Amino acid sequence: MNVSEVIRTKRAVRQFRPDPLPQEVIEHILNAGRRAQSSKNTQPWQFIAITDRQTLQALSTLGSYGSHVGGAALGVASLGADPASRFSVLFDAGQAAAYMQLAAWEKGVGSVPATIYQPEQARQLLGFPPEWHLNVAFSFGYPADPEAITRPPKKGGRVGLDQVVHWNRW
Repeated sequence: MNVSEVIRTKRAVRQFRPDPLPQEVIEHILNAGRRAQSSKNTQPWQFIAITDRQTLQALSTLGSYGSHVGGAALGVASLGADPASRFSVLFDAGQAAAYMQLAAWEKGVGSVPATIYQPEQARQLLGFPPEWHLNVAFSFGYPADPEAITRPPKKGGRVGLDQVVHWNRW
């Protein structure tokens, strides 16, 4: 798959097969996040890769819509500096997340983010230091529905380019 095809066909996947991901696929996904661009090359992230089923289940309860984390083969907690310290922290984390999700899709692995609404409980669960913050975790796994990877985009699912782009001025 080329980059344009990956972007065009990427879908959110919330239900996963129970199969584990091979270590080389996990490293492919994590390396994509590590290689993301960041403001002034600060690389303001740390990732906790979670494959332990019990930990995934516990993490899935820390966000209102995060139940999919419990069924994932891989969870990735994306840690960053305090987002109040500077806007670029969130922007950079978003870039790393997008790179990981697109790299996963290229390998036939689905993903979806989960907002973590109980960050202090997540800190206790995952043991990360106080200077790091967790707002979003990601679920990765082979889709339970094998057609999720090949299903064509929904017609009318995205607004047209002419509806979101303004040339030179609004």
